[in-house]
Amino acid sequence: MKAFLLAAGLGTRLRPLTETIPKCLVRISGRPLLFHWLDLLEREKVREVLINTHYHSTAVLDALALFRTNVKIEVFHEPQLLGSAGTVARNREFVKGEQDFFIVYADNLTNVSLSALLEFHQSRPSLFSTYLYETNTPTKKGIVVIERETGKVLEFQEKPSEPKSNLAHAGISVANRKIFELMTEKVPLDFGFDVMPRLIGAMYALKAEGYIRDIGTLRDLEEAQMEWERLPRTRA
Repeated sequence: MKAFLLAAGLGTRLRPLTETIPKCLVRISGRPLLFHWLDLLEREKVREVLINTHYHSTAVLDALALFRTNVKIEVFHEPQLLGSAGTVARNREFVKGEQDFFIVYADNLTNVSLSALLEFHQSRPSLFSTYLYETNTPTKKGIVVIERETGKVLEFQEKPSEPKSNLAHAGISVANRKIFELMTEKVPLDFGFDVMPRLIGAMYALKAEGYIRDIGTLRDLEEAQMEWERLPRTRA
């Protein structure tokens, strides 16, 4: 398996912390968030990962130079942000020959099983399968309504004014390569606004077992620090 690790976000809501470092390098338990992701990808037997950069890209390269992993890392710099789906679309050659691949957002802190999501994805006629988690701020997330028995996504709205559920897209997904047929040349091209709404009927979702925290604000970061420390060390 290969994975896209989307790490180019500006992290404006994490200022002033992100005035000097990119969002993916904020520290959890003394280690950059990006390193926690690379640890997880290696444990889950991902062999190659493409990391996109934009803001403070040199800091990301410097951090990666110090990190030791068996995962082969490719870095793709974006002078202009392409959007979450735009990065994947522009780098389709990275997954040439792959039937399925992971797409994960580096601004999440998690210990979920990627292999469990892959098994779920491959057991269904799915072009795109994603983890869900319960949120208490549904107007700020991508919100999903699913068919309980199968996990088929019946509705999806990005940051809805009137949410129909509290189940949020976790930014941890598996895609079939046929997804490229639904991508346009629009820049920026976003999964939540531009791609996932077109996948209704061919998209499935699974409520995650494990820890997921979107590191969006300074408060999120502070709470994640405390929560992560309380997790069993074998899962952290």
